[in-house]
Amino acid sequence: MFAFELQAEAAILRGPHEDLESYLEAVEVLKGIVRYFNSNKNFKSSDSVLTHVNNLLAKSTMKIEEEFKQLMSTYSKAIEPDRLFDCLPKSMRPTKGDQEADGGGRSDHQSKGLETAIYRTPTLIPPRILPLMNDIAQQLVQAGNQQSCYKIYRDSRASALEMSLRKLGVEKLSKDDVQKMQWEALEAKIGNWIHFMRIAVKLLLAGERKICDQIFDGVNFNKGHCFAELTANSVLTLFSFGDAVAKSKRSPEKLFVLLDMYEVMRELQPEIDEIFEGKPCTEMREAASSLTKRLAQTAQETFADFEEAVEKDASKTIVQDGTVHPLTSYVINYVKFLFDYQSTLKLLFLEFDSGTEAESQLAAVTTRIMQALQNNLDGKSKQYKDPALTYLFLMNNVHYMVRSVRRSEAKDILGDDWIQRHRRIVQQNANQYKRVAWAKILQTLSVQGAGSSGDLSSSGVSRAMIKERFKSFNMQFEELHAKQSQWIVPDQELRESLRLAVAEVLLPAYRSFIKRFGNLVENNKNPQKYVRYSPEAVDQLLGQFFEGQQWAEQKR
Repeated sequence: MFAFELQAEAAILRGPHEDLESYLEAVEVLKGIVRYFNSNKNFKSSDSVLTHVNNLLAKSTMKIEEEFKQLMSTYSKAIEPDRLFDCLPKSMRPTKGDQEADGGGRSDHQSKGLETAIYRTPTLIPPRILPLMNDIAQQLVQAGNQQSCYKIYRDSRASALEMSLRKLGVEKLSKDDVQKMQWEALEAKIGNWIHFMRIAVKLLLAGERKICDQIFDGVNFNKGHCFAELTANSVLTLFSFGDAVAKSKRSPEKLFVLLDMYEVMRELQPEIDEIFEGKPCTEMREAASSLTKRLAQTAQETFADFEEAVEKDASKTIVQDGTVHPLTSYVINYVKFLFDYQSTLKLLFLEFDSGTEAESQLAAVTTRIMQALQNNLDGKSKQYKDPALTYLFLMNNVHYMVRSVRRSEAKDILGDDWIQRHRRIVQQNANQYKRVAWAKILQTLSVQGAGSSGDLSSSGVSRAMIKERFKSFNMQFEELHAKQSQWIVPDQELRESLRLAVAEVLLPAYRSFIKRFGNLVENNKNPQKYVRYSPEAVDQLLGQFFEGQQWAEQKR
């Protein structure tokens, strides 16, 4: 027994640094001696031996604590970003062209399926060290030093985690910081944040949970509280940026990044719940859940703002040539982009209204946005002094809406009825344009009131009237050409069909008028003064309508 005691004493005095396993064995020997003497009190020397051994054990505890502190300090270093990137799925690793500060660049919304990709938990502490740390923690707790064990572990790991995130590029930003940022800079930061969230949760926090469970496995120790405390500051920093964006001033372009942020929070929630399981970590789980809800709320409010902004857009930009208005292309692109987020939007609607089918809610919102756009365009069309241009503008814009919907996923949501109804609106506006723009010139070519060749012999009035009619036709057609060759119908098919529709009413009327009354001016000194254009020339000139060209260009 005494030989053992001497060996153990020598090991204790040498300290644990060179041979930790032998040191811990020596501690067990001393504890065995204490147990032995405590159960055999009749030994005369038991008191002095116990005092000596207990002193050695007290010394050993201090040395073990020192060793624990030393090991934690040695192995609690920040992880370099490159090492973290190596643990990511290949599709998410930054390419050589990416700037380091970019944290791997913006996570592209289109590269779906990342959720199922494989993330490898990084090695935060070498596996061979973990069992030793577990033994030391066990010794410290058994010796009644839970508090120092708790503090050493918490402070070392919290510092390593915070440093790793800082090196990655995570920064704490307030609502004011976000508010002051230019949109491009903010968009880049949001892309990085989404990337950082995945790295933080799937790699760093998952890794921290794993080593915490291993080091305190079987140890009578409040590891849940310890883990909650060591991660609190890092989690708060990560979430604070999401909160700041969600609380910052809303604007239409923010909708998509809000949906990206909402998406990543939804994706990470199960892992967050698993990493922060148990009562001590309730606050973390709730913070994540409340951030997800706040992002959803802001996204939905941004959606509603957008609808209202479209309806009330007061931009006085008038497109002089009647082409597609910038608001129309902006709204349509916005709606098309929304359909990249169909599944996310459906989840978003369910956050607030589980009673209604998400599909029908998406359809209702899209329909309302399209209606808001149409209402606004109706208002804008009234700014034109020329009613023909009013109808041409509406025809162009509604046609653009229909064509865009038919070519995108929106057609499945808005449905055939919507498409058919709006095609009819395009046709109605085309007909109204034709009626308003060409009624007067067709009236000039109308046979009624122009007299008949029988009347002409007895009266010169009708001949003069016919001359007037030809002159009036020339003047009106030149005016229409000058004006309407500057107007634009951007869609080639629609442009051709509109020209054809005009030609179908104008050319037969003009041919008929020439056939019937042309002979009355042919014998004149200057017949070209009256029949300035042949029907073929009129047809050719109609081919220059809606091209957006200047009259001066035409004459050259």
